[in-house]
Amino acid sequence: MKKIVNAATPAVCAVALTLSVVAFANSNAATAPAPIVTSAPAAPAGQPVDLTYAAEKALPSVVYIKSVQNSKVQTVEYSDPFEEFFSNPFGGFFGQGQGNNGRRQRQVQTPKRAAAGSGVIISADGYIVTNNHVVDGADELTVSLNEGSKEYSARVIGADKTTDLALIKIDGKNLPAIAIANSDDVKVGEWVLAVGNPLGLNNTVTAGIISAKARTLGANGVESFIQTDAAINQGNSGGALVNTRGELVGINAMLASPTGSNIGYGFAIPTAIMNKVVDDLKQYGNVQRAMIGIQGSDVKSYVDNQKDNGKEIDLGTMEGIYVAKVVEDGAAEAAGLKEGDVITSIDGKKVTSFGELQGVLAKKRPGDKVAITYLRDKKSHNATLTLKNEQGNTKVVKNADTDVLGADFRPITDAQKKQLEINYGLEVIKVNGGKMKDAGVPKGFIIQRVNDEPMHTFDDLQNAVKEANNSKDQMLVIRGIFPTGKKGGFVVYLQNE
Repeated sequence: MKKIVNAATPAVCAVALTLSVVAFANSNAATAPAPIVTSAPAAPAGQPVDLTYAAEKALPSVVYIKSVQNSKVQTVEYSDPFEEFFSNPFGGFFGQGQGNNGRRQRQVQTPKRAAAGSGVIISADGYIVTNNHVVDGADELTVSLNEGSKEYSARVIGADKTTDLALIKIDGKNLPAIAIANSDDVKVGEWVLAVGNPLGLNNTVTAGIISAKARTLGANGVESFIQTDAAINQGNSGGALVNTRGELVGINAMLASPTGSNIGYGFAIPTAIMNKVVDDLKQYGNVQRAMIGIQGSDVKSYVDNQKDNGKEIDLGTMEGIYVAKVVEDGAAEAAGLKEGDVITSIDGKKVTSFGELQGVLAKKRPGDKVAITYLRDKKSHNATLTLKNEQGNTKVVKNADTDVLGADFRPITDAQKKQLEINYGLEVIKVNGGKMKDAGVPKGFIIQRVNDEPMHTFDDLQNAVKEANNSKDQMLVIRGIFPTGKKGGFVVYLQNE
């Protein structure tokens, strides 16, 4: 479970944002069309709301997910300055070997860890949506259907940390897929149900209303949450937020509370964002994220901040997005936007907060065009932007793995550690071609760090390649040591020139 203190909250009340995955044991948590459900209309305004229909429709589609991280042996570094001094007391004065600056390593056996969350079946052939933090780092995933009628092993199709969504798959047929509604249509004050497995209590339904839309909390990279006062607790992560017709409108993700339990509000990822993430994970293996190319804040926040600093600001509006910086080579710069502009609408829809802007962009892909209206010196202007990816172009960003490097690797042996006086590294045992050959990396070179991250295992290298592929530069800065003991480095470019 992860808690984040919201630094923007006044000192009167420190609010904890808690990812609602429950941990236990030794723990420290193109798409197939959604089935159409024929349902009774919602109750007229002012009339009692019967939520039994919604519960009956949604419960069979919500599953219990158990994730397990197996016990592992990990190498950790620690400092021992006294040992370093007594083994080489004059090294720092007379230019003798610097050793490891007091750094030592030891093997640590991690405990087996288990955690639990929820998920929602979105297709009859076994695709399930949950939160990234429910499945992140799992070695084993087990999915139990409603009432524990059946149990399946699951595999991860793809996950996106930025939106905190993950798509997993079980081998099943004729599964009870949920009907998916358009979250853009939900309204503040509308009744909803939160369905999941909180606190180990399977198949639990809680009721509340939609308290707000397009909320940002600073917990994820992309946020436009649906806020609800329906009770959400640990274990609800990845569960369903449904309307009175039992249709999915959001994936429950976290809660805001002074205590870390449900004395506050829950937050769900809208289906409008979920649908696009699922499509991308199926089609490309990762999310095609569209960037507008600005940094800024809500106008009201900007104006209030300026007033707190004794400055009076009149932008001609108190609603919109204040552009504090235009990113070089981004979509906004190409369209002529400048620092100080105020974006007031996108695709004809008024935007008053960054959450609303992120909600719109999260449904777009690089290359899509959006029409914006903005104020400059209180005068209204229109522009069309061609959205770009994180690399500053409109190409599809594909998942990269170590295959692109064209080489084979293995952790160094104890003999190599002793001979070269190093504690870790990955030896290049074969160069077949690919990016490593292009960069001139030879067989026998020992990789110790990639983009400043230590390389203890092959998994470390895989993670480094994946992160670099999703960065703007798309390159690996490799540092290490030759078999002769000479230190060296290489730059490996992942993209094609």
